[in-house]
Amino acid sequence: MTLSIMLQGTGSDVGKTVLVAGLCRALKNRGMKVRPFKPQNMSNNAAVADDGGEIGRAQWLQALACGVAPSIHMNPVLLKPQSDVGSQVVVHGKVTGSAKGRDYQKLKPKLLGAVLDSFETLKQQADIVVVEGAGSPAEINLRAGDIANMGFATRANVPVILVGDVDRGGVIASLVGTHTILPDQDRAMIAGFLINKFRGDVSLFDDGLTAITEFTGWRGFGVVPWLAEAGKLPAEDSVALETLVRAASGKALQIAVLVTDRISNFDDFDPLIAEDDVDVHFIRKGEAIPVDAQIVVLPGSKSTIADLACLRANGWDVQLYAHAKRGGHIVGICGGYQMLGLKIADPNGIEGAACTIDGLGLLDIETIMLPKKNVRNVSAHSPVFDVPLTGYEIHIGETSGADCQRPTSIIDGRADGAMSADGKIMGTYLHGFFDNGAFRRAWLASFGIASAGGNHLDSVEKTLDDLAERLEQLLDIDAMLAVAKRYEQKTALPSSI
Repeated sequence: MTLSIMLQGTGSDVGKTVLVAGLCRALKNRGMKVRPFKPQNMSNNAAVADDGGEIGRAQWLQALACGVAPSIHMNPVLLKPQSDVGSQVVVHGKVTGSAKGRDYQKLKPKLLGAVLDSFETLKQQADIVVVEGAGSPAEINLRAGDIANMGFATRANVPVILVGDVDRGGVIASLVGTHTILPDQDRAMIAGFLINKFRGDVSLFDDGLTAITEFTGWRGFGVVPWLAEAGKLPAEDSVALETLVRAASGKALQIAVLVTDRISNFDDFDPLIAEDDVDVHFIRKGEAIPVDAQIVVLPGSKSTIADLACLRANGWDVQLYAHAKRGGHIVGICGGYQMLGLKIADPNGIEGAACTIDGLGLLDIETIMLPKKNVRNVSAHSPVFDVPLTGYEIHIGETSGADCQRPTSIIDGRADGAMSADGKIMGTYLHGFFDNGAFRRAWLASFGIASAGGNHLDSVEKTLDDLAERLEQLLDIDAMLAVAKRYEQKTALPSSI
């Protein structure tokens, strides 16, 4: 008998991803075989699964929490936003096309089979599957054909624990309102609730817990305070960047990361954020690149051409030229690397209308967008610092030019990336290279910064253990398991899809 339990939220960014990761590690530490699952994810933060293809970065983290290799079955449907109204659709790790919002609503029921097949695959491997919902089940306008929340839970007969974020305010109304608005069949799947991100004296919320139970009949499974551990783990999507505010700190090295509309894989910078003498500032639209930044980074992008237009619309191109003229360093990763070149050609209209545009001209390279997508984990070597590297590639496009004669890494004997003659401007397709302790120490040392940090993954592992220990103290995990056992013994409910 394989158990399952699902965390859904009263809204987006209520902390489901971190709670699922912590719960997965806690159950693993109890000796259980655990697998994470998210039927549908929308994020441009992607990872490469060991069995080939893309999944959400959050499910990569949750697989790590379970102590197992990430699999395409942990996130069978991944939506990668390309514009305000459309997304690339990835099913079982492979791109199947693009769809606008209204078209995707019609497509969802056809994807249910892929979702249920993956869920059954994971159940065969596990004692328990911990499922993460997306958005909120109270979005009843999206209920028809739903595969992310109650549409999945009712079909697969998975009990739900509803997560409310008290920090944003109105948590009692959010939980009670969700109870009120849900149809009977969906409401019956909710076994209880938990409160997340509480600040201060938890006992002050005792009356609130009582009120929620009186209004809904749901039991509480615990109150989780604002956890420092959560900030040390990779964020699921760019919503997290909206809360970051630049503050003067006086740290020795200042790094500015430009936040474009389709920024992707910004957890590339987590290892630098963790450094004691480094400040990483995410610069958003309407903000200027700080003149005291020694390094400016152009991060990964889901839509390179559109994000280059965003960069120019903010005047960051002019500021980058001034930064380079002052002798500042510039790093481009993946889409950001492509932007640094002379030209970007998209003859097949992969990112939109077929076109060729001028790049920033800071590296002597040109990129052509091609239909084939490179998705793989790699082992590499840094020719600049003579240290090993690991990381991953997720990109379309091939880049060539004179500055590619100075590569930033060697992957399987193949040169990757490019560097200016003075070494101050560099680009690479390799995500995750800052995770490598030896490289990060050598790179920071070139700026006069001492780093004692090891591989960032070791720090993430410790954080997951710390988080699991905290959740064991804060949540009634035994009661959660008891609920999962009761539901597993029931006959599956009929589908409402």
